[in-house]
Parts: sequence; structure tokens; C-alpha cells
Amino acid sequence: MEFVLIAIAILVVALIAGVSLLVGRGRKTARLDDDAAAGTTLTRPRPPQPTAPPTAPSTAPPVEQPDAVVPEPPPSVELPPAEPEPGLAFETPPPSAGRLVRLRSRLARSQSSLGRGLLTVLAREKLTEDDWEEVEETLLAADVGVAATTQIVERLRTQSMVLATASGQDLRELLVSELTAVLGPDMDRSLGVDRHDGLPGVVLVVGVNGAGKTTTVGKIARVLVGDGKSVVLGAADTFRAAAADQLETWGERVGVLTVRGREGGDPASVAFEAVRTGVEAEVDVVLIDTAGRLHTKSGLMDELGKIKRVVEKQSPVTEVLLVLDATTGQNGIVQARVFTDAVTVTGVVLTKLDGTAKGGIVVSVQRELGIPVKLIGLGEGADDLAPFEPRAFAEALVGAED
Repeated sequence: MEFVLIAIAILVVALIAGVSLLVGRGRKTARLDDDAAAGTTLTRPRPPQPTAPPTAPSTAPPVEQPDAVVPEPPPSVELPPAEPEPGLAFETPPPSAGRLVRLRSRLARSQSSLGRGLLTVLAREKLTEDDWEEVEETLLAADVGVAATTQIVERLRTQSMVLATASGQDLRELLVSELTAVLGPDMDRSLGVDRHDGLPGVVLVVGVNGAGKTTTVGKIARVLVGDGKSVVLGAADTFRAAAADQLETWGERVGVLTVRGREGGDPASVAFEAVRTGVEAEVDVVLIDTAGRLHTKSGLMDELGKIKRVVEKQSPVTEVLLVLDATTGQNGIVQARVFTDAVTVTGVVLTKLDGTAKGGIVVSVQRELGIPVKLIGLGEGADDLAPFEPRAFAEALVGAED
């Protein structure tokens, strides 16, 4: 009887050990699957691939396989041609030239606050000190800035005799000229998006959360595609939920490839992979959306500098665009200064200029930072991002003659 009990105990122990081994193997497989999901992926609407014809069964004797399995080298990255799948049509964005003129009506509210207000005061027969104070208040309320406001008022004061006898059209032209002068018409506003030395242009887009950064990246891609350039997008904003999905959707609309990683992954590795893909595919521009940096967190700003260093192991960064929300006013200046300390910002993109009385923020950003505004967002539409043109912008602020 004792032997029977011992045999039963041994059998039970063996069953428990076998079940534990199977569970352990299952957990290991799950971890491997999780690790495999950590890598970057390339996404783009691809045309249907032809199906290879079935091959006849081989009659050759089987070849003995070696014990060690040698993995094949990874295939080179080749972008598929931009041909739509059945039922999928890529959009063709309009070129960037002349966009600001076409979108001039979006500055209507800025006209009523800035341009119209100034014209109303300056058209008075005799300007008093109260009138000049009203001019100053109008300019400051539009976020033109103290220094630029002082310059404009002083120049207008010297021409006060001319203002007294000027017609409505002459007065408008004078005001447009003065605003254009403080908008920095001689600044270089070209984007560094051209290939050089066999490498693509690399554009980093930085900014705080809420400024419309990821949407702006998608709109910039449309601007570049409309100008005939090939683009790769890098979704390096891995910390904001659905940021990569949002950017991928923008790319799919115009047939642009997107490089992305898992949520919460290393942004620098995604940026590195995006540039590597762009180099191998010989595209014109690699456009990288970085995480929305909270400018008061030094650790996150350090990480932004890391992204730039990692990217430049593949290709030099040719443009760093800072996205600022025009409605934040002078807070945008503070943000810009901190970002400039982390990376060399070469241009500013001002969003949400439509429906705001803060059009003068363009002036204060440029004067205080010495960084040109290169693009402005004038609406929520896909093609409402336009290259900044000082003269056209000043004319839009002042408005047409009644």
C-alpha cells in the first residue's frame, strides 16, 4: 500500500512540473511578441502586389540544414510608387506660391482690430496726443510689441503733416509701407528642404503641446508635395496618444510614407530610422514631428537636443521650425527663447492667426528673437498654411479701401 501511495505522489509531482513548463514557455512567447512590437514600422498606402505563379514541386533531394540558423540581411528600403489602390485616390495639394494672397480674407478680424483701427485714427484732420496714444494702444493690443510700436509711431509722427492732407488710398499705402518695414522684408524666409551632397533635407518641427504642431507637420508635407517634392514623415511624437496615427493619416492623403514606432518608445530611434529611410529612398525631404515639449522641463529639452544629435549621424538637419500659437501672445516669445537654447531654431511657424486680433505677434517674434517667421496658419483647412510674405501680410492687416 505504501508503494502505491508513493507512486501516486510521484505522478502528481510530474504532472505539476509539466504544466509549469508549458505555462513558462507560453509566457516567454508573449514577451518575445511584445519585444517584436517595439520596433519601428513603415506605413503607406501600397498598390496591390502581383501574385507569383505557383512553382512545380522540386524533385531534388532534400539538403541537410545546418544546426545554426543564419538570419538573412534586412532588405533595402524601397518606396513603392505613388499609385493609388483601387478606390484610393491621393490628393494633389495646390502649390505654395500665392497662398497668402488667396487666404487674405482669413485675417478679417485682425483687419478690424489693427488696420481699420489705425486708419480711423490717422484719417482725423488734426492728431492730438490722445490720438497718438490710441495708435499706440491699438498696436500693443495686436501684440506688435513695445519696440516696434515705438518705431511705427515715431515714423508716423514725422509724417503727421502728410497725414493731414493724405487721401484714403494714400493713407492706406503709407500704413502698409510702415508695417512692411517692421515685418523684416529682408529676412531669408526660404525653407531648407533641398537635397545636398546626395542627402535629403531634414526638417525638425518642435513646439509645445496645443500649438497645433502635428497638424502643422501634416500641412507642411502637403505644401512640399504641392511644390513637387518627395517626402518621408517621421512620427517621433511617441508620448502623445494617437499622434502617430494622426500624422500617418496626413501622409496617406498625399501618398507620403510614414515611419513610426510603438507608443512610449524612444523618439530619437524613430527619428533616426526616418532619416535612414529617407537617405536610402533618396527622397527630397525628411519631416520629423517631435514630442510636444513642455518648455519648463529641462529633461525634455535635453531629449530634443539628443534627437538632433542622433539624426545628424545620418544626415545634417537643414531646418528647425518652431510652431507657436499666435493666440498666446508674448508667452510665445518665452517659449521660443527656451527652444532656441535647446536647438538652433531657424524659422517660426505661427498657427491660429485666423480669427484673432493678434496679427502683430509676427513683428514681436522676429524683432526679439531675430528668427524669421516662415509659415503662417490661417485656418483649419488642409491647405490653410502659407509661406509668409511681409507685403501681402501688411496689406491683409490694413484691408482694402472702402
